[in-house]
Amino acid sequence: MKTNAFGFIVSWATNLSVVVEACPDLVSSVWLPVGTNTLIDGWFYFSDPQWTSHPARFYRIRSN
Repeated sequence: MKTNAFGFIVSWATNLSVVVEACPDLVSSVWLPVGTNTLIDGWFYFSDPQWTSHPARFYRIRSN
């Protein structure tokens, strides 16, 4: 984990491949992939390096 950065822990099934998607507006709901990872030991830390470039950003996780 980093200071002065936005991120969160994704915890789900071990060895599951997941995609983190982001959307700037829930009304239009255009979700774009911003990260993909395999949950080694059932979790990983996601950090969004672009978080300061968006006035609002919503995230969701889906299996890949």
